[in-house]
Amino acid sequence: MKCSILALAALLSAPPSISFTPTLSSFTRPLQLSTSHRTTTKTPSRRNNNLTMKDFPKPNVEDTDNYREATRLSDSFKTTLKTSSTPQKVAIIGGGLSGLAAAKYLVDAGHQPTIYEARDVLGGKVSAWQDEDGDWIETGLHIFFGAYPNMMNLFAELGIHDRLQWKIHQMIFAMQELPGEFTTFDFVPGIPAPFNFALAILLNQKMLTLAEKIQTAPPLLPMLIEGQSFIDAQDELSVTDFMRKYGMPERINSEVFIAMAKALDFIDPDKLSMTVVLTAMNRFLNESNGLQMAFLDGNQPDRLCEPMKQYIEARGGKVLTGVPVKEIVTNEDKTVKHLLMRSGETIVADEYISAMPVDIVKRMIPKNWQNMPYFRQFDELEGIPVINLHMWFDRKLKAVDHLCFSRSPLLSVYADMSVTCKEYYDPEKSMLELVFAPCSPIAGGNVNWIRKSDEEIIDATMGELARLFPTEIAQDDKWPATKDQGPKGQARLRKYSVVKVPRSVYAAIPGRNKYRPSQTTPIPHLTMAGDWTSQKFLGSMEGALLGGKLAAEVVANRALGNADKPIKDIQQHVIDGAEAHTAKDPPGVKGEGAIAFGGGANLGKKQEALLREVDPSQFVGAA
Repeated sequence: MKCSILALAALLSAPPSISFTPTLSSFTRPLQLSTSHRTTTKTPSRRNNNLTMKDFPKPNVEDTDNYREATRLSDSFKTTLKTSSTPQKVAIIGGGLSGLAAAKYLVDAGHQPTIYEARDVLGGKVSAWQDEDGDWIETGLHIFFGAYPNMMNLFAELGIHDRLQWKIHQMIFAMQELPGEFTTFDFVPGIPAPFNFALAILLNQKMLTLAEKIQTAPPLLPMLIEGQSFIDAQDELSVTDFMRKYGMPERINSEVFIAMAKALDFIDPDKLSMTVVLTAMNRFLNESNGLQMAFLDGNQPDRLCEPMKQYIEARGGKVLTGVPVKEIVTNEDKTVKHLLMRSGETIVADEYISAMPVDIVKRMIPKNWQNMPYFRQFDELEGIPVINLHMWFDRKLKAVDHLCFSRSPLLSVYADMSVTCKEYYDPEKSMLELVFAPCSPIAGGNVNWIRKSDEEIIDATMGELARLFPTEIAQDDKWPATKDQGPKGQARLRKYSVVKVPRSVYAAIPGRNKYRPSQTTPIPHLTMAGDWTSQKFLGSMEGALLGGKLAAEVVANRALGNADKPIKDIQQHVIDGAEAHTAKDPPGVKGEGAIAFGGGANLGKKQEALLREVDPSQFVGAA
């Protein structure tokens, strides 16, 4: 716990501003052009040979307690959890990372899982697809951290570590007061956490003064004295509430916590549970390479989901896409009778796993389960909206071969994927992928960007990019937010894609952690998976993997004839109110496509009409 305090203190500073000279590998692949959302510009016939991609060796991510714990659980499926009798047929609803992980570890244990994915693409929140010109459109900008032990262990098991492009061990922040300049946290090799952060404090005075750093320390002392109980108790406080309760300087919010909150859960500090921040500190910053970041070397469906699919199918499992479940049909005793598919087919299995997002699960709960406290606690959980942007420019911007924290009112993080990712590499033109957050009142924003047009969102983003790249973004009449750009700016937007995700990871607002359910449910032979279920990592790729892995553990353990793992305690007010709830026939999932099943999409008129019907709260608030 002492390490957590030192690490958090260290995060409240950053090294001096730097100028970048990015470097590039020899991998070359031209970026394909598209006519969708294309702007009319002349493409310059020039090359910029100064920009380079430089990957770094895989860090030692294995020498941590969390990695050893992840490995022990993985190994147990092939040993102590391995079935010696008839394999169980397991129906898994949902082919995101959690469903794929559950199936992977179930085949390791000798069982026969089948994934039923409603969409025509795997991955859920990490899904991607190609537009009409072949360019990949991603649901989100996904980064792999050294402190993702289950993910790192999975890459080792699949033999695909070479698909991760590790970047230099640093964090890069845009300087709010100095447009066009950046500052970093630099992690010196060979110095263990949290002392590498302590060195950053000694070397830098850019983001906080020494007095502000000293003022920040006392509120963190209870974490040292009380440990994990103190961290868990902070779930009732937002980050802002915690700051004010303990007298932390207000400037810490603007300098540090806004960037952290938007990166962790796409919401502002006044909406984010402080437990999330402290948990991240423990998970990431107490491991020497925990915050070192990697990009996948290409699109997620091919480079991550496909190896998982092949692994599952090679060992007797099945992965089906385009097969939506219409209804979970139950017996009078509340057990699952079968799954009714939209096609009319019925699926009968020995075990059932739900790996659906919480907002979709709530639409599928059978009527005779709805008065059970376990399912009523789901009412306290919901996904958070976020928007992911792809922006192609007609020339190279001053790129950084890394993830950047924009510290912008509208943007969370961004990366120039034409530099950071091999498949998207382009030596002449930049393609930025950006996270637009918070994007609605649900997430703490003042403007409901979900209901705005793509053009309005891109114009606002162009205004922010003009601040980040003041001498590079051109004045363009098509984008009024660039009207003040000077003559030096030459880069013009030639294409864009706006991916709206109305319900992304669960909203980690104050007081919600206690409602995240156990994987064990009160329904025999039904198990719950997903990053929103109870597990020690955040709503993330790592959390999704672990949620699926824990669900597989429940099923494999039960198949051996062992007693179920206990159901997590449910809050008394949920128990008290469950009986009075008026049960109704479940509405089920309406429509087709990503929006219907909890994913992200380029919203056309049909998809927007569907969203208005099934989730009208997305259109409440100032437009």
